[in-house]
Amino acid sequence: MATSGATGRSATARSSDSKIWNNPTVRGVFWQIVMVVVVVGSVAYLANNAISNLERQHIASGFGFLSREAGFDISEKLIDYDPSYTYRDAFLVGLLNTFEVAGLGIVLATILGTLIGIARLSKNWLLSRLAQFYVELWRNIPLLLQLFFWYAILHVTAPGPRDAWHPLPGVFLSNRGLMFPVPSADPTHKYIWIAFFVAIIATVLLDWWGRKRQETTGQPFPIIGAAAGLIIGLPVLVFLLTGLHLQPDLPELKGFNFAGGASFSPELTALLVGLVIYTASYMAEIVRSGILAVSHGQTEAAGALGLRGGLILRLVVLPQALRIIIPPMTSQYLNLTKNSTLAVAIGFPDLVFVANTQMNQTGQAIEGISIIMATYLAISLSISLLMNIYNARIALKGR
Repeated sequence: MATSGATGRSATARSSDSKIWNNPTVRGVFWQIVMVVVVVGSVAYLANNAISNLERQHIASGFGFLSREAGFDISEKLIDYDPSYTYRDAFLVGLLNTFEVAGLGIVLATILGTLIGIARLSKNWLLSRLAQFYVELWRNIPLLLQLFFWYAILHVTAPGPRDAWHPLPGVFLSNRGLMFPVPSADPTHKYIWIAFFVAIIATVLLDWWGRKRQETTGQPFPIIGAAAGLIIGLPVLVFLLTGLHLQPDLPELKGFNFAGGASFSPELTALLVGLVIYTASYMAEIVRSGILAVSHGQTEAAGALGLRGGLILRLVVLPQALRIIIPPMTSQYLNLTKNSTLAVAIGFPDLVFVANTQMNQTGQAIEGISIIMATYLAISLSISLLMNIYNARIALKGR
């Protein structure tokens, strides 16, 4: 009887397991379908509600406004623009300003953060404590407050153009912004740029050939020296061959302001200074932790081979630390780009600034917010893609 009872329970369990709602695959598909229906239904409800409200308030919808005349000026622009241009042109100006801030900020913050991170590990007590003070100070002050601080310094503390600060030859800082020299335009300069890009392509090809050569023969190729020779030497050679046409365009005080050279407005200067100092404090900790993660035995082994401190850092420690540093550094690049939207707080005309103006004029807030979201999503995905490609390139590969 006991055997018969066990057999009955086993048959019942098999019958229960064979039911379709107990199949994990079926249940997974069912709940995913339910989730899709809920999401699509929610989006449809919100869209219908938004369209109804827009029609009731007689507000147009769609992106047709992009071809209409903007009617407002933008104080800083990298391309030709005036109020008679369209909203599409205004958004392009704002986007280029965002690219300018994000690009310069990422480069400068990476350089400063790397130097501060290495300085924190210095055997010099004073240098390491100063680096620690920098990190603890700036990363614990909200970025928005820092932007107001730097903007107030430039507008209130900085002198006028006649008494501008003169930290370096040809560089002036006043309440009108930062002025610095640039090379005067010359028709022969285009050949120097062509030589520069040719040198970059040649460096990439040479690096690929060097790796193949090392895999085949085991002999490393000095790619750093060759790359430096190509990227610096080739443009310099073209510069010499085209007749040494280089006249610096220096900023000079004329009347009530500077003329000549290039300049950053107080808004752009304050935004760049705030973003770079704030983000570099986080990058410094990433660099420091990445270096500390490399086994000390690697340093000792390199020292036993006769390498000095600088060579050990450059050839042994940093290449290994880079594999640890890259992923969190990518997050900081994304943070800096997203934090650049705070530019609107100090009046710098980035993409958000232009979108706010457009929304106030047309009342089409959904379209304006959609443009902002789509743009920053595309920028974030592009940065992540490039950094992931680089991370995969330097990762250790097993054989």
